[in-house]
Amino acid sequence: MVIFAKSQHDRCNPAQMPDLAACATPTADAIPGHFLRHTPPLLPEVSELEAIRHYTRLSQRNYAIDTHFYPLGSCTMKYNPRGCHAVATLPGFQGLHPLAPAAHGQGTLATLYELQEMLTAITGMAGCSLAPMAGAQGEFAGVAMIRAYHEQRGDRERREILVPSAAHGTNPATAALCGFTVREIPVDADGDVDLAALRQAVGPHTAGLMLTNPSTLGVFERRVQEIAALVHEAGGLLYYDGANLNAIVGRVRPGDMGFDAVHINLHKTFATPHGGGGPGAGPILASERLLPFLPIPLLARGEDGFRLLDAAERPHTIGRLSAFTGNVGILLRAYAYIRLVGGGGVRRIADYATLNANYLQARLRQAGFSVAYPHRRATHEFLITLREEARTLGITALDVAKRLLDYGFYAPTIYFPLLVPECMLIEPTETETREELDRFVAALVAIRQEAEQSPEKVRGAPHTTPVKRLDDTAAARKPDLVWKP
Repeated sequence: MVIFAKSQHDRCNPAQMPDLAACATPTADAIPGHFLRHTPPLLPEVSELEAIRHYTRLSQRNYAIDTHFYPLGSCTMKYNPRGCHAVATLPGFQGLHPLAPAAHGQGTLATLYELQEMLTAITGMAGCSLAPMAGAQGEFAGVAMIRAYHEQRGDRERREILVPSAAHGTNPATAALCGFTVREIPVDADGDVDLAALRQAVGPHTAGLMLTNPSTLGVFERRVQEIAALVHEAGGLLYYDGANLNAIVGRVRPGDMGFDAVHINLHKTFATPHGGGGPGAGPILASERLLPFLPIPLLARGEDGFRLLDAAERPHTIGRLSAFTGNVGILLRAYAYIRLVGGGGVRRIADYATLNANYLQARLRQAGFSVAYPHRRATHEFLITLREEARTLGITALDVAKRLLDYGFYAPTIYFPLLVPECMLIEPTETETREELDRFVAALVAIRQEAEQSPEKVRGAPHTTPVKRLDDTAAARKPDLVWKP
């Protein structure tokens, strides 16, 4: 129900209304006539209590990490400690104007500088820029830096970016946006990049390779150093998609794998708010050869304190990606989180993320579900396929995902990656308890039993949500988003 359905003529909340009598009366020509409203604004006429109840009930209908298990594969929807939010909203941080002189913001600049250095150490890279406002922008920065590197060397024939078929969908989009031709490299039956295909693909036209490790197939690329050697020997560079950093943080560093550019989704790995289109932060890190091209501003420490380096001091930079110094509120939350857990805690992120994923994969396999890569350990996420259920029972991954809502769980990612039919990409994260994982297994087992005994119940799900199953095509092509009287 929209709030207008509760509207009653002349019902209002006078306690919140301005005292018009006390307001200064503007002169007749203070506001030009064509700017004046001639009809009242279309607003709901409800009491304050009705408004509060309406929006509170709406909020309670949402699925959120604060209320439900949210195993969204490749997106890391995990608990965000409230202490991190409290730190980021301290008056000293919030009250600093972005145009204030550096001398007035030494505390904030020092904090961001420390974050920059911590991320550099965590990834094993040579330097870091906090400027990118999201993972996709950090990804763009990485490929733009590779482009700038080749252009500075006059190597303009390198117009091809290699992208494994198990990559995130943003990878080929980013490469194309930077003006490159995308060449897909297949993966083998075990989920690893096909080295024979890679050897055939690399050459004088290769600008670089974009790789997620572990990949979206939920497995770790075992021959990553061999891959790096092949690309480097051909004169190309390697970009690391840090969206899946949760599986390796504190354990393995992309810099040690041979990567030249790395972006980090702070809003995934380091517990800042994620979902609903933002907010985010995607710092970009560089190897020695790409250091000159990092986006500005960069934070530096000198004898007079901390300051921001601009284009005059970084002549080879790819430039600015956003105003000021990036999404500072998210950067501060990530800083607080890393300080909160400490060095050992950073390592435990990977330990428990992979433990939970392998436990859940083993439980589901024991329950009879088909694991997409049964001979591989899970990383922080894993894939099951409902191909057999779709063939024998007529129940799809979409049906199971919708039915999970009735059991109080947000569904995992479905139909991605495209390499695995009828798949569910499940990421339990490191913040869930074993009891919650067991509840999730029990729900999936119950749904499969329903599919065998009452398939229409599963195909018609969800049944308990405020909005039942929609026509996905019509919802995408003809969205009804505007209320009309």
